[in-house]
Amino acid sequence: MPTRFSAVMSEVLANTSDILIERENEVKFIVASMIVGGHILLEGVPGIAKTLTARVVARLFKLSFRRVQFTPDLLPADIVGTRVFDPSSASFVVREGPIFANIVLADEINRASPRTQSALLEAMQEKQVTIEGETRKLPDPFIVIATQNPIEMEGVFPLPEAQLDRFLVKLEVEYPSDAGLREILKKIDRIEAALETLEPVATAEDIFLARSEVRSVRVDEGIYDYIVAIVRETRRHPAVRLGASPRGAIAILKLAKAWAIMEGRDYVIPDDVKAVAKPSLIHRIILKPEYEFEGVTPSKVVEDVLKSVSVPRP
Repeated sequence: MPTRFSAVMSEVLANTSDILIERENEVKFIVASMIVGGHILLEGVPGIAKTLTARVVARLFKLSFRRVQFTPDLLPADIVGTRVFDPSSASFVVREGPIFANIVLADEINRASPRTQSALLEAMQEKQVTIEGETRKLPDPFIVIATQNPIEMEGVFPLPEAQLDRFLVKLEVEYPSDAGLREILKKIDRIEAALETLEPVATAEDIFLARSEVRSVRVDEGIYDYIVAIVRETRRHPAVRLGASPRGAIAILKLAKAWAIMEGRDYVIPDDVKAVAKPSLIHRIILKPEYEFEGVTPSKVVEDVLKSVSVPRP
């Protein structure tokens, strides 16, 4: 039986098609992450619509959106907020930072110092912040979409593996195809105009509805075994020094259930697991140095694993 949220998702994707060219996969992962309460790391070179994608999703769901440009001199207070003196009341009041939004884009997160990165990641984990002793809850839904440029190594502070593991998903955002780039060039004036007039087609209530639907999604025993086998094989791959943890398996399961309702089903199939496995695992795999030198990547490891693990039969 089709899920109610699948109709919402169809409307969202239909309204993004004229603005976001070849970015349907990114949109689906952002929505899925909001449903299950996770965060996304987007890795890709500048100019491939990472910020635009986040803005479009926020508008279509009528959610608040804030963008923070991370730089080496950015302080934790610049993100979470601080106390300032209010002359009218002759007292100090809390001024909330940009973290208080439904969708927060942390642009070039690896340019900020580890101290500032930690402040953001604490908010991601706890869904709250403490400003000079006062704790405040963050809005719901709340999702951080962090970006980083894979080719810049100077003046950056790479996220440690333990912090990378906090992200539910890592998406490697690629250039559009030649056909996609040609469509962007033909539509560029209309794209810019359409963004300014884009109207919401859903609300946060639809996200809450999806959460209730996800809780009732059926998962067969064979699917559990399939996820366990995938995660186990990431540890056995000859190129891997440290494979995926149980948190990686949990990420696959949660996202597969969200994927199912977006596709109009109340049960998970192996294709749902395959669709979410790579983004769920690639940032949780540490390769042996000698294989990295040979050009092996975590994406290649997950592809090898998916080919080697038997797909459960219905």
